[in-house]
Amino acid sequence: MSDITLKAPCGANKNRKKVGRGMGSGLGKTSGKGHKGQNARSGGGVRPGFEGGQMPLFRRVSRRGFKNYPFKTTFAVVNVADLENKFASGDTVTWEALVERNLIKAKDVLVKILGDGELTKALTVEMLDMSASAKEKIEKAGGKIVDEEIGR
Repeated sequence: MSDITLKAPCGANKNRKKVGRGMGSGLGKTSGKGHKGQNARSGGGVRPGFEGGQMPLFRRVSRRGFKNYPFKTTFAVVNVADLENKFASGDTVTWEALVERNLIKAKDVLVKILGDGELTKALTVEMLDMSASAKEKIEKAGGKIVDEEIGR
């Protein structure tokens, strides 16, 4: 077996802080605790979460009820009026087309078309969620919906 020497990497081991060893050490006299006060006393200090008598955060925040925020589904909303302004008659409305025309951001995964506004152009809408009123307005204007997912 060869002679192997294991060694800790540089900076892994630090010397213990020696306090109360005279003024020349930089941590003499009050040993880095300042003058008087709760934290300077032996056994002093406050418990974790203590805010000096102010009502602590863990007691200010409500703990009751059901919170669904980690699992909440949020949609990027596009109104029928936006489609009227940004698309020409006969165009196909897809997720990519909405990003291209700056109606949604590229990071918006879920998009829902809502029925706010009027639509006069015949558009083909592909693979997007929409409200019943939006579906009605698109079909009324002579457009068609391909592979829709309504009311998720």
